[in-house]
Amino acid sequence: MWGFDEESTARWMQCAMSGIPENFSGKLLEIPVGTGVLTMPLYKSLPLADITCMDYSAEMMRNASYRAEAMAVSNINFLQGDVGNLPFPDETFDIVLSLNGFHAFPDKESAYHETYRVLKKGGIFCGCFYIQGQMKRTDFAVKHLLVPNHSFTPPFETRESLRERLNSMYRRVKMGNVLAEGVFCCQK
Repeated sequence: MWGFDEESTARWMQCAMSGIPENFSGKLLEIPVGTGVLTMPLYKSLPLADITCMDYSAEMMRNASYRAEAMAVSNINFLQGDVGNLPFPDETFDIVLSLNGFHAFPDKESAYHETYRVLKKGGIFCGCFYIQGQMKRTDFAVKHLLVPNHSFTPPFETRESLRERLNSMYRRVKMGNVLAEGVFCCQK
């Protein structure tokens, strides 16, 4: 459905997490964390970072917490919550990371607003999510499988609408796509 091979997966991961520098020691919010399979190896290499991982799903939070514990990653605070109503003051985080979340969030406008609100001036918003119109088979699967089972929630961004949105919010935007995934790194 997604068409990822080893090369495109590596490119996707590098692009989506390009805003997180080596030896990062600031405050990072990951929303949603999911099971943590994509990020726990990175977080293990950032022992001085203050990381908050959040997800709406208690089950996902449990899985991510178990994964962190198994990998001896101890600098993470896990919180269950809603991206549309983040429980943090304005400009709390140096980095906000969102991998594969925005295509599932039911209130995308609130999600964009809240992730921007909690990001410090000069901070980095990076990540990835499904964008419509890049791969017909993925669009078909999203429409006929993932929307009906409530894994994905329309409306979806296109490459053009995502670029326009990010450029209207952030002062520096690097954006592209890897297959049907929009990948971005923006500075507030």
